[in-house]
Amino acid sequence: MIPWEKLDTAKIPGSDEELRLMRRGKEFSIKLGTNELMNSRLSGSEAALATLAAKRIEKVAKPVVLIGGLGMGFTLRAALAVLGAKAKIVVSELVPSVVAWARGPMAEVFGDSLDDARVSIRETDVGEIIRAKSSAFDAILLDVDNGPEGLTRKGNDALYSASGLKAAKAALRSGGVLAVWSSGPNPAFTKRVRSAGFEVNEVNVRATGRGGGARHVIWMAKKP
Repeated sequence: MIPWEKLDTAKIPGSDEELRLMRRGKEFSIKLGTNELMNSRLSGSEAALATLAAKRIEKVAKPVVLIGGLGMGFTLRAALAVLGAKAKIVVSELVPSVVAWARGPMAEVFGDSLDDARVSIRETDVGEIIRAKSSAFDAILLDVDNGPEGLTRKGNDALYSASGLKAAKAALRSGGVLAVWSSGPNPAFTKRVRSAGFEVNEVNVRATGRGGGARHVIWMAKKP
């Protein structure tokens, strides 16, 4: 068995926690404490975050999409594959080192996705972008924690609060979609999303995307 090698660490802004980039052969892992946030072998549910949302806005000629969390680029690459040439994708990544990892040790994983003309990278809190915009996006895709609570940093709780959901709704255009990835169900969050005025569905997806692996949840919340 090839041992894991730690390639780098990165402090999370606004937190005392740090991310660790690990490699074992051609496999990569990003960890926070004892939690594995993502693994390069398991991309199915993160890709589904993009494909499910894209399906719901397929009639939009020039969709503008905000992705919260670059991670290993699974959601970004899936979005590029299904959105048309006139789409605009803004990726917000709080930890600058994650962007550096994407262009450095994980460049083969990302391919040319970061250089696609449709993509712009913002090294900032996705919450700040959401709060600064009004009717700007056709879809907001959030995969910044392991679910609708602040894991990577406590400040992320605001994204999933009643006020955070209100801000997301305001940032969406009519008929726009808020999609939130989670490692498991959260009935209280479902209730908050409905209370915010969204039409919401919970979609169960597999981690591998091929019928295997852990069961993850994606909330698909539509602004009327």
